[in-house]
Amino acid sequence: MRQQNRYDVYAPAPLWSDGSEARPLPEHVVSRGDLSLRQEADRAPIANTELLRRGQERYQIFCTPCHGMAGFGDGVVVARGFPAPPSYHTAHLRAAPAQHFFEVITNGYGAMFSYAARVPPRDRWAIIAYIRALQLSQRTHLASVPQGEDELP
Repeated sequence: MRQQNRYDVYAPAPLWSDGSEARPLPEHVVSRGDLSLRQEADRAPIANTELLRRGQERYQIFCTPCHGMAGFGDGVVVARGFPAPPSYHTAHLRAAPAQHFFEVITNGYGAMFSYAARVPPRDRWAIIAYIRALQLSQRTHLASVPQGEDELP
C-alpha cells in the first residue's frame, strides 16, 4: 500500500492511446453540487424585509472592512493602506445590473478575491439587495421619505 505505481502529473503514459496521463472527463459529467448551486445562482430572489436584513448582516460581515458601512469604499482596511474599492454610489455602479455584483462577489475583481467559497449564492443575492438599498438611500430627497409617528429631535 505504501508503494503504488502511479503517473506523475503531465508525465508520458504509454498505457493510454493519446500518451497522456491526464484523462479527459466523461461527456456530460457535472461535479456533485455544482448543478444545484448554478441553478440557485441564476435565480435572484424577490427583495423583501427578511432578505434585506440578511443582506445587511452579511454585508457588515464580509463587505464593510473594504467598502465601509455606507458603501463609499472607506472601510477600515482602506484607512490602513489597502487600495480603496470603488464607491457603490458612482453612476457606473448604480447603473450596473445585479448580475454584475453577483459575478464580482463570486469571482472577485481587481484586488478583491472570490467569495464563492465563503458566501453561498442566496447570501450573495441578499448582499446585492442591500447594496441596492444603500444606493437608493444616498440618492433620496428628504421630502420623499415617509413621515413616521415619531419625529427626530
